[in-house]
Amino acid sequence: MITDTEAATPALCRLQLGRELRRLRLAANLSSTQVVRKLLCSPSKLTRLEQGDNAVVEPADVMALCEIYGADHEMRAQLVGYAAVTKTKKDWWQSPEYRPAVPPSFKAFLALEATAEALHTYQAEFVPGLLQTEEYVRAIHQRANEGLPPDEIDRVVAVRMTRQEALRRAAQPLKCASIINEAVLYRQVGGEQVMRAQLEHLAEMVSHPSVTLQIVPFKAGAHAGMDGAFTLLRLPDAQPIVYLENLGGASVTRRPGNVRVYEEAFTDLQILAVGKQESLSMIGKAIKEF
Repeated sequence: MITDTEAATPALCRLQLGRELRRLRLAANLSSTQVVRKLLCSPSKLTRLEQGDNAVVEPADVMALCEIYGADHEMRAQLVGYAAVTKTKKDWWQSPEYRPAVPPSFKAFLALEATAEALHTYQAEFVPGLLQTEEYVRAIHQRANEGLPPDEIDRVVAVRMTRQEALRRAAQPLKCASIINEAVLYRQVGGEQVMRAQLEHLAEMVSHPSVTLQIVPFKAGAHAGMDGAFTLLRLPDAQPIVYLENLGGASVTRRPGNVRVYEEAFTDLQILAVGKQESLSMIGKAIKEF
């Protein structure tokens, strides 16, 4: 449970609210079908509430569910408090400054990242987003979004830079474990100067208290990440979630069987990749190339 509701983010409140509502429903031995009949709402609405997918949650809906579930007074007050936060505060990516640069599919990821305890990612083509420099981000998006007005590119860059604040947040900084393909060190993004600065930043981030970085060397041969990049998000008191992204869009999977496949792949990559000191040595060698 969140101990300081007033200081909590809307994303964290939605997550905790959904988890508690589902727990109460199961404790009351009620199916989703039984609940939606009592609440007079659609099944999708209850699903969104329990999964924390609604940007805003109405306190009246929470009160009605608490009544159906027979929740005690203290629990009702706590859950209504969570709902109130979603109505009175906005997640940073919902602000006018960032909203135009965040596609709907990415909003779900940002909400998960904002509430996650740890993020495990494998990247084959570029430096992981949380470890990128501003100019590296800009170079990627200028190439991927040719013709996009400069002010829109600025918004995209601002979103990426703001995401990195998760590594420095005062309460429980996000733990980021990143594994990258050696090719990432040599793919020249934005020119030699931009790439050198990015690699120097990467070397600095290796010693960041919230970051673990490993590199899969070419000599490692075939490995579990050859089917593509992936990100595992570990949430407090919840099953991990996998986020996948490609040219066709993005998707999130919560199915235990699917998640297990990626957990095993990440573990295999951790074993195959070199450790901190050798990773630093590989980065240093790549810096000399630029």
